[in-house]
Amino acid sequence: MSNKIQRVRGTRDLLPEDSLLFRFVEESAYEKALLYGYGEIETPIFEFSDVFHRTLGETSDVVNKETYDFTDRGGESLTLRPEGTAGVARAFISEGMMQNLPLKFYYSGPMFRYERPQKGRYRQFYQLGAECLGYDSPLADVECIAMAWDILKKIGISTECTLEINTLGDSESRAAYREALVKYFTAHQDQLSADSKMRLEKNPLRILDSKDEGDKKLNALAPKLEQYLNETSQHFFKKVLAGIEKLGIPYNVNSHLVRGLDYYCHTVFEFTTTKLGAQGTVLAGGRYDGLIETMGGPKTPGVGWAAGIDRLADLTPKELATKKEVIIAVVGADDLGEEESVKVAHEIRSRGFKTENFLSGKMQKKMQKANKIGAHYALILGGNEVTNKTVTVKNFATGEQKEISRADLATFDFK
Repeated sequence: MSNKIQRVRGTRDLLPEDSLLFRFVEESAYEKALLYGYGEIETPIFEFSDVFHRTLGETSDVVNKETYDFTDRGGESLTLRPEGTAGVARAFISEGMMQNLPLKFYYSGPMFRYERPQKGRYRQFYQLGAECLGYDSPLADVECIAMAWDILKKIGISTECTLEINTLGDSESRAAYREALVKYFTAHQDQLSADSKMRLEKNPLRILDSKDEGDKKLNALAPKLEQYLNETSQHFFKKVLAGIEKLGIPYNVNSHLVRGLDYYCHTVFEFTTTKLGAQGTVLAGGRYDGLIETMGGPKTPGVGWAAGIDRLADLTPKELATKKEVIIAVVGADDLGEEESVKVAHEIRSRGFKTENFLSGKMQKKMQKANKIGAHYALILGGNEVTNKTVTVKNFATGEQKEISRADLATFDFK
């Protein structure tokens, strides 16, 4: 088969069953976001490359190995968005929204990273996320985590997930910790991977995120961030944990959790699961008070998270996504009945019922199809019904079948 008619590696076709789960996850998240006062924002799927390269960090794996960068016909360097936060921050600056703080944004849509495809990880994947701008209070972190927890409960997977949380401290604490890491890793530089040697010069905290086995052994003995947290950072984190406890959200403090992007400070968190193999993170985020300033905007505190819809959908029980709705089949018994069935199906749909109209085939086959799709009722139309302005209603659950007038069909009680 020609490559031109196959899917590109790392992409997927969302067939109706997949789309049903995706839609349920997205709608559930959107409903919860509205309850928390978040408004929906939709940013372009590509931006000037600088939007992502500056914010995600030149030493990050995302920028070094995973972004889809291209030059357009005008010679501009553009990048397909690998995540949502940077685009929202860019919109905040370019749309001049500084006077409207605080602001809360919700988004969903496709993202793109050139990663090694595997279960739960695609090169075109889907995320939903939330960004809260303008609050420097730890209570904003608590509320942000609470919304994420409510969404996981809504889609029936909270019992499958564990909240891992940590603090990166403020800029003063991070500077002191950075100095300690540089000293430690410089003494072991010959044992570092090539990637981590580069990170040592630009951002040593990234070494702690390394997947290299040799780096992991060094990381186990590296200085711990909690040793360098100042009083302000400790107080902030205690407030976050107290708030989470007050809401009854279970959590584990994970001192190894650092998150992979440059713009985080203070709170970082992940909801993880053991149900998806290696791809255990389903939702992650944290505080990023320096992001917008890095992009040329005013100093603006922010906190947010993003979740992979692909992974959420894989965990979501299918029965939750299947609406318990009445399904009606319209069956034309002959040519005259088929012609009239289009009008009857249209009338039934206008009442808000899911309606399937079988437009060709023998009567027996149509009834078999109606039974296969789980129809609750069949509306049967033949020449006699059309002439007499009636319709035969069959209840599949009881087997009862009766003829009613077309006028009565408009108010018939489909239970």
